[in-house]
Amino acid sequence: MDKTLLSLGHGYSARALAARLIPQGWRIIGTTRSREKLDEIAATGVEPMLWPGSDLSSLLQEVPNLLVSAGPGPEGDPVLLDLQDEITAAAPHLRWVGYLSTTGVYGDHGGDWVDETTPLTPSTRRGAARVQAEAEWGAIPGLPLHIFRLAGIYGPGRGPFAKVRKGTARRIIKPGQVFSRIHVEDIAQALDLSLAKPQPGAIYNLCDDDPAPPQDVIGHAAALLGLPLPPAVDFDKAEMTPMARSFYAESKKVRNDHAKAALGWQPIYPDYRSGLAALLEAED
Repeated sequence: MDKTLLSLGHGYSARALAARLIPQGWRIIGTTRSREKLDEIAATGVEPMLWPGSDLSSLLQEVPNLLVSAGPGPEGDPVLLDLQDEITAAAPHLRWVGYLSTTGVYGDHGGDWVDETTPLTPSTRRGAARVQAEAEWGAIPGLPLHIFRLAGIYGPGRGPFAKVRKGTARRIIKPGQVFSRIHVEDIAQALDLSLAKPQPGAIYNLCDDDPAPPQDVIGHAAALLGLPLPPAVDFDKAEMTPMARSFYAESKKVRNDHAKAALGWQPIYPDYRSGLAALLEAED
């Protein structure tokens, strides 16, 4: 197997995957829009490339594996807007293409369970854009596409501890609200397993085993730190950005049984309690 991966939009989850693959002898090429991030990416052992700004045509004809982390913008999917013809031409020789999507494609289910067979009924503009992007990627003939629908991501540098320590954390209370979430290392583990065992056309939900109300997570983080329980604020009265408020427009519990069965994947952090404890231990 040719252990070369082109990572388009080399972000948080892609960096976690690279940290797993590079010790296994993989060559990772990661793109970024920011010149300032080129040295930062290179320091992790990934070959950095500025894109847009570089011609990827010949590279796409050479690499066998492609990870797409860049999300859609107002004009649509940025990768397909720039590279659809090149990716279509490269499709016959690609062995694995991973597209990182979101469980937001399912929309609101009033706290009920969803799985990969649930109809896509997004209730936010971001979710609708992801549904369209998934369809556009899926329409490329012969592309060995794997779609990963990610729950709310947390991990090093992305946890509730900073806000709890600052005293700015709040427990937003919206009756019946429940979210699924996933530690970034569990995303990386699933992608690693999929790369080793391609199943073109597969769709996987990636989330932990314990969907939970967001206020429970904040409360547990405070308990781990030995700090007072952050104040409870009614959702209707809470001051929130439109982006933050939009996350509360959807309530659902996401099943991960398919990823477990098809990939042999088991979350390293099956619930937020184990994940937060590991983050705090790593800090110490």
